[in-house]
Amino acid sequence: MMPSNLAANWIAAWNSHDLDQVMAFYTDDFEMSSPHIVNIMGEPSGTLHGKPAIRAYWQKAMGLFPGLHFTLETVYTGANSVVICYTNQAGRRCGEILFFNDEGKCFRSAGNYA
Repeated sequence: MMPSNLAANWIAAWNSHDLDQVMAFYTDDFEMSSPHIVNIMGEPSGTLHGKPAIRAYWQKAMGLFPGLHFTLETVYTGANSVVICYTNQAGRRCGEILFFNDEGKCFRSAGNYA
């Protein structure tokens, strides 16, 4: 899948608020890092491992932000990775780095915020 298509599909999944659709991009054992994990989940490392833990985090975050909406700004392509730059519902600029395995599933991601 082309990075621009992947990013558009990723944004659409988040904007649908369908967590199953979002989770489909990721491996079962993927790792997610974000400063929001510290605040929302109380995990001081800012990192969670595996779909169950990350699903719980995203479910809680979606509940805290029911108007969640992302607008795609740009996409940067790397070797087996992409950076999806977007603006969230509060007008905050964000960047998600996603690293992909040979099957095209994300095994590691990191949220970065302006």
